[in-house]
Amino acid sequence: MTQEQQVCIIIGASHAGAQLATSLRKEGWAGRIVVIGDETQLPYHRPPLSKALLMKEKTPDQIEIFKASVYEKSNVEFRLGLSVEKIDRAAKTVLLNNGETLPYNKLALCTGARVRKLDIPGANLKGVHYLRTLADAEKIQSEVKSGGHAVIVGGGYIGLETAASLRKLGMDVTVLEMMNRVLERVTAPELSAYYTDLHQRHGVKIITHAQALELRGHDRVQQVVCNEGRVLDADLVIIGIGVIPNTELAADAGLEISNGVVVDEFAQTSDADIVAAGDCTNHPNDLLGYRLRLESVPNAMEQGKAAAASICGLKKAYHALPWFWSDQYNAKLQIAGMNRGYERVIIRGVPSTDQFVAWYMKGDQVLAADCINSAKEFMAAKKIIGQKLVIKESDLADAGVDLAAVVNAMGTGA
Repeated sequence: MTQEQQVCIIIGASHAGAQLATSLRKEGWAGRIVVIGDETQLPYHRPPLSKALLMKEKTPDQIEIFKASVYEKSNVEFRLGLSVEKIDRAAKTVLLNNGETLPYNKLALCTGARVRKLDIPGANLKGVHYLRTLADAEKIQSEVKSGGHAVIVGGGYIGLETAASLRKLGMDVTVLEMMNRVLERVTAPELSAYYTDLHQRHGVKIITHAQALELRGHDRVQQVVCNEGRVLDADLVIIGIGVIPNTELAADAGLEISNGVVVDEFAQTSDADIVAAGDCTNHPNDLLGYRLRLESVPNAMEQGKAAAASICGLKKAYHALPWFWSDQYNAKLQIAGMNRGYERVIIRGVPSTDQFVAWYMKGDQVLAADCINSAKEFMAAKKIIGQKLVIKESDLADAGVDLAAVVNAMGTGA
C-alpha cells in the first residue's frame, strides 16, 4: 500500500480533532484523513458557549476553530452527525452507528468528555439544561428572558461563567454549590471569596452547602427543591457539575484506561497504530512530575500536534505547562500551572480592585498562579513555573515590583 492509499480516521470533531487533522498534512501525511463527529457542525471553540455565544455577541460560524477552506486545503473529509460504535483493532476497522464499516491504517481518539448528569426527580423537565455543545447553548439562548429566574446547579467555572452571562441578559440568577465555597476543588479560599463577592456585586445569589434534591413543574421546570427545605422559583435551570471523559470506546477496544485513555508523551496509546489527544487522555508531564488528565483548550491543541507527529512516525514530546482562562464580567482570569499539593498562598495586589494574583507555593517554588486582570504577571508566571525559578516572596507579593524585569535579570530572557 502506498502512502497515498493509507487512511487515518479521527474520532471526534473536537479541538484536538481539528488540530490533529490540520497538523497531519504539515507533518507529511499523504493519505486520506477522515474526521467522524457526532455533532453536525464543523469543530468549534467551546469556551464561548457560556459567554459570547450565549449572549449573542458571536454567531456559530464565528466560533469555528478553522474555516471550511482550511480543511479543504488540507483535503480533510468530515463525516458529521455520526458516531463510532466499535473499534476492531485486529481488523483495523471502525463501525459507525449507521452500520457502515470504515478501514483505517492509523486511528486517533479525540472523543473529549460529556457532562455529568444530575439524577434527581424532574431532571428531564423542559427548561433544564446542560452546557457542553452548541446545540445546548442555542437551546438555553432561546429560553432566556429578562426578569426570569435562573438557577445554576454547580459553582464551578462553567456554572459561574453561565451565571455571569445570564445576569448580563437580565435574569435573576441563583447559584447552588454543594461544597463550602464556589470553586473549592480548583482554587484557594481567597479566589473563592473573590468570585463570591464579584457575583454578589452583580446581583447573583450564591448559596453554599446547597443540594438540589428535586426539580418541580407540570410540563417545564418551575421550582428547585433544595436541602434544608429551601424552594427556589426557576424558569430556567442550568446544571454544571463536571464532565466524564469519553473512554468507553477505547476501553471496549482493550486500550489501557486510567482516568482517561492512557498515552505517553507522544500521545501514543497502548496500540502502536492508535493515538489519543484532548480531554479524554491521561498523559505524563515532565514539568509537573506526574500524570494528569486536563480539560483545557491549549492542552487539546498542543497534544493534537504531538499526536499528528506520532502518526507520521515523528517523535515530538508534549510536556507543556498547563494554562487556562475564565471570563466573568470584567474579570479575566488566567491560570498558569497546577496548584496540586500547594502549601500556602501569597496574594499580590488587592482583590477588591479586580486586579490581583494568587501565587500557590510549595516550599520556595511557585506551583501555579491565578491572575485576575494581570496579563503581565501571567506571562511572568509561565516562565517562573516552567523554569522552576525561585523568586523572593517579597517580590511576588509586591505589586510595584516588575516581575518581568526580575525574571529577565535571572538570565532567562523574559
